[in-house]
Amino acid sequence: MTELLVHGGGVLRPDLSVERADVLADSETGRIVDVGLGLTESPAERLDATDSLVVPGLVNAHTHVSMTLLRGYADDKPLDAWLREDIWPVEAELTAGDVRAGARLGLVEMVKSGTTAVSDMYFRMGEVCDAVDEAGVRARLGRGAVTVGSDDDEAREEVRETVEVARALDGRADGRVRGAVCPHSLTTVDEERLRQAAAGAREAGLPLHYHANETTDEVAPYEDRGVRPLTWAREEGLLEAGDLLAHCVHVDDEEIGHLAEAGASVLHCPASNMKLASGVAPVQRMREAGTRVALGTDGPASNNDLDLFDEVRDAAMVGKLADGDATAVPAETAVEMATAAGADALGFDVGRIETGRLADLAVIDLSAPHLVPEHDVVSHLAYAVRGSDVRHTVCDGRVLMRDRELLAVDEQRVVCEACEHARALVARAEG
Repeated sequence: MTELLVHGGGVLRPDLSVERADVLADSETGRIVDVGLGLTESPAERLDATDSLVVPGLVNAHTHVSMTLLRGYADDKPLDAWLREDIWPVEAELTAGDVRAGARLGLVEMVKSGTTAVSDMYFRMGEVCDAVDEAGVRARLGRGAVTVGSDDDEAREEVRETVEVARALDGRADGRVRGAVCPHSLTTVDEERLRQAAAGAREAGLPLHYHANETTDEVAPYEDRGVRPLTWAREEGLLEAGDLLAHCVHVDDEEIGHLAEAGASVLHCPASNMKLASGVAPVQRMREAGTRVALGTDGPASNNDLDLFDEVRDAAMVGKLADGDATAVPAETAVEMATAAGADALGFDVGRIETGRLADLAVIDLSAPHLVPEHDVVSHLAYAVRGSDVRHTVCDGRVLMRDRELLAVDEQRVVCEACEHARALVARAEG
């Protein structure tokens, strides 16, 4: 057994209590061997956690990571206009190299801010998978399918491909990558093809991952027919245990009930929803009904960063504003959404620091002025910690970042290559 010892700090336990303890991991199996004090005198590798807190690696449950190349490209527009006028035209010019360069940049950003697991929907997902493997994180990946403007044969092939890509990705990167079938949304894929995607996912034993009820414009076409979108989705086999529904901003009590009963997960992206003025998801009501809610950043073109600690803060604050209740979405809830709930949503055995779990960890330096004094460390995690406070990052028992230095990739090279690809992409798109 090759051992990694994270020592000298506090540990956030599954009940969100904090205790002075070390974490011992087996770097070969990728699992936590023990949590406590005096675990070993001579591990193969050590990480110093003095004046720090060891937390589960964060889980970014919904993003489009390669959109780092479009960060700041088109801002301050509503969702539909932003997609049709700006994003989709430039995405039509994407090359495989662009997607890989954008994914590598986004993964660098996430590892440096303590994220070790991600769920990503985009194009050319083999390139994203290779970037995930290189970065050393784990991911639930799927190719987004859009059938708007396609004839029936083209639409059928589009969905067939997203199912086949999900099958091909599942189990890659030594099992750190799992697949998902990703029809883009309930309004950008026609109904027959949505049924096709659901059938393909069930046959493959993989979850569906799609956008739902993000804006009122997405709800209106269903209401015009006298049905709510998620009621229709349930009736057509698109809402089952393990499915991943991004946003769910405009859901009513009936739909919240469907989500809870099905055992599907909502992927809450508060920053993107605020920036695009899509609205505020009723997180407190969903959780009270028994719906699992995880956190995602959405793509970096609509956020505009991938720092999940920002998302934790936004979720807690906008949740209170939405309910007019300062007790709604408390710190503990927001932290749990970014760790255990995200892990459970994506189906990864992470998100909690305990013996036997996979060793995905982030070590946060608590010595910075904005984290002093330590009246309540969980409060700090929700309201004060920044991604730049992450000192070390570990995934699968392997150190990905030590003292802010990335070990798996050349950060400067990744940044330079992404800049080059972004400039060329925009030049092609703008003629």
